[in-house]
Order: sequence, then C-alpha cells, then structure tokens
Amino acid sequence: MTRRLGVLGGTFDPIHYGHLDSAAAARTALTLDEVLIVPSHAPPHRPITPQATEFHRFALAALAIDGLDGYRVSDMELRRQGPSYTIATLRALHDAGWTPSQLFFILGADAFAEIATWHKYPEVLDAANFAIVARPGAALDAAIDRVPAARARLGRTLFPVPAMTRDVSSTAIRARLAARQSIDELVPASIARHILAHNLYGAVSDLHGQEQHI
Repeated sequence: MTRRLGVLGGTFDPIHYGHLDSAAAARTALTLDEVLIVPSHAPPHRPITPQATEFHRFALAALAIDGLDGYRVSDMELRRQGPSYTIATLRALHDAGWTPSQLFFILGADAFAEIATWHKYPEVLDAANFAIVARPGAALDAAIDRVPAARARLGRTLFPVPAMTRDVSSTAIRARLAARQSIDELVPASIARHILAHNLYGAVSDLHGQEQHI
C-alpha cells in the first residue's frame, strides 16, 4: 500500500493548537500515515523575521508533538539558507524518494487563497497534493475561488478539509505574552513551560520571583 505523508510548514513562532488541529484534521480526512512538521528558516511571505530563534522554534515544534504517534519534526528548511520556498522543500522530499502523489501539503484556507503569489506558482501545485483546511474566518469555497484553475484540480490534487480548528494565531499569542496574559488555552502545557523557561515573547517572572501565569 502506498504511504501518504502530510507536510505542515510554517514559521511556528510559536506553534499552537491551530496548527495541531489542522494537521490532525488533514491526517484523519486523507488517511495520512505520518505528518512532517517543517519549521521555516526564512519565510518568504512574512514581512518581519521570527522573534524566537531557529533553535527555540524547532524545540517548540518537537514539544508540541511529543507523545503523538505519527508526527515528527524536520529541520530540513532550517538547514537550508535563503528563503524557505515550499517548492524547494517538496523537491527535497522527491529526492528522498517521495512522489508528488504521496505528498500532501497541509495549509489553511487563508494561506491557500494567496498561493498564486508563491514562488514557482503554478508549478508548485504539481509537486504535491494540497490539503486545504478550513480556518476560522476563511471559508473553503471562497479561498478556492481566489486561485486560478483551482476548481479543475479539486479531488485530483486539491483536497478541501472541512474542520473545526481553534481560532488561534501566533501573533495573538505573542501579544498576550507581552501583556502578561495567559495562553493556557492556546498551546499545549509543554509549549507554555518552554516559553516561560526561556523568557520568549516577553514572558518573564515577576519582581517577587513568581512565575508569570501562562
């Protein structure tokens, strides 16, 4: 039986339940054997550099999937200099023996709506299948309609994944931490502990030595 590999790329600054919900929804809907989490080195569509170092973003991703069967983290983009283009990552997986039909690149509907701006579009659409996961505020149909010729690929290389993913963003997490607010419901406990232990995103101990409640 042909194996299926899900690929979830992103800055993960930090990784959160929205990312994990998307991966789980795609894995279930498309019967993926494994999901590869790929933190980016230099995200080409992000106007600012990540706040956390590559080491911490990789560590956070590893903590997020600790104990989950069928998930692993790759440093393939962190080891590659220059912009972290999806097409380069997919080609590297081809070189490792995966065929485009075995690969399922997982992304939210909001990200898919902008895929026509990606490097090597539309060639990138032929390098893998794409699992388009519903996200709060991003309807699947509206996202697909924004991509030229996407409708013709539905069911062949594009697979919409209806899902109830939690409404979380890395931006909101960083803002809450900077304001010394709780992020308990936004990330796994191991992520919150790592952020606090390393004073990431403005998370600090108070003047009396008590840990900030995150």
